[in-house]
Amino acid sequence: MTISAKVIADSVAEGTGIRLLTLELRYPRFIHSEFMTHRVFSRNASSSRAIPVKRLLASVRQDMAEPVSWGKNQPGMQAREDLSGWRLTAARLLWRTAGHTACAFASLAAALGAHKQIVNRLIEPWSHITVVVSGTEWDNFFALRLHEDADPTIASLAAAMDWAIIQSTPKLLRPGQWHLPYCSGEEKFIGESGLYDWVVPGVTKEDVKRASAARCARTSYLTHDGETPDMTKDPGLLQRLAGAAPQHLPPPEHQAPPSGDDSFHANFRGWVQFRQEVDHAA
Repeated sequence: MTISAKVIADSVAEGTGIRLLTLELRYPRFIHSEFMTHRVFSRNASSSRAIPVKRLLASVRQDMAEPVSWGKNQPGMQAREDLSGWRLTAARLLWRTAGHTACAFASLAAALGAHKQIVNRLIEPWSHITVVVSGTEWDNFFALRLHEDADPTIASLAAAMDWAIIQSTPKLLRPGQWHLPYCSGEEKFIGESGLYDWVVPGVTKEDVKRASAARCARTSYLTHDGETPDMTKDPGLLQRLAGAAPQHLPPPEHQAPPSGDDSFHANFRGWVQFRQEVDHAA
């Protein structure tokens, strides 16, 4: 099982010192509901409805999600003691057998012609999810999830996130500069003026903001086919999401310039989300 966390963009606002972080996470889908309880975050997550059945089946079989700790049953939400010996071996075997059995039934459902939004639901408990998360307020999350009462699996995720943040160095941004996840140094740099200059021919500042949002929607820099994206085409994905009825607007929540104050703007403090521009323009 793989739990991972990496910082995609790390910025600190000049003047206020408020830090905005965007991380890409991979963790067992069965703890996703617990992660979703933290409402100060902006998130995009990979969807079972979008992943081809063959790809998800291969992922589950190669790297099956399972608990990081196998607690012994007792009253309450916390297991203070783990299973051991043959009981631990048997419990893990039952979990994995159930996962492989679910994969077999999912394959049969796919062979019948059922859509992936149905088939993939059968194997969700044993699958991983990729999530892009941005926020300025992290203290409460770590206080709750790096605690002895937390579920051990989400505590492992929180530990990976904490370590990734500790290792990251934020970039100082002034008003007018943008926090832009998944936009690399090849696509933007800070010129002598202190503002971003765009180095891709034919690409504007608005294109890069929209490309960042599109990549957050995919929860990856790469396209769904695993190919390097085209900066001139990425903005079209955001246009389709924002122009839909109803609108799909979480992706442009991750991009933001400093607000120049320490007030909350939506769920970010000291930063103004690109979503506000997109929402007003749509």
